[in-house]
Amino acid sequence: MSTITRLGTSPRWSDVVIHGGVARWVEVAEDASQDARGQIAQVLSQIDATLAQIRSNRRQILEVLIFLADLGDAPALNELWDGWVPAGHLPIRACVQAGLSGGCRVEMLITAAVSG
Repeated sequence: MSTITRLGTSPRWSDVVIHGGVARWVEVAEDASQDARGQIAQVLSQIDATLAQIRSNRRQILEVLIFLADLGDAPALNELWDGWVPAGHLPIRACVQAGLSGGCRVEMLITAAVSG
């Protein structure tokens, strides 16, 4: 049976869960006072930091589920996304509108492959 590794645990959740060579985690902007574009840029940068922490990279992202407080922010998301995701290594992606709280404009659930 494969070991489950949990990083950054708290009483309510883990920051990252790794099992069977696949990592899963959620990112929200650390500074929710920024507009949607600023928060999206933060989240993409935070994904990069988590990928480095788990010894993975953008080419190994399998899936991203994106929650936007307002689908009107999708053009900004797409512009930043297109410049961030590596050509030829596109993950599956879904984007939905959600009732996010606390000034949060975007939340992303990421699934990525990790090496041994």
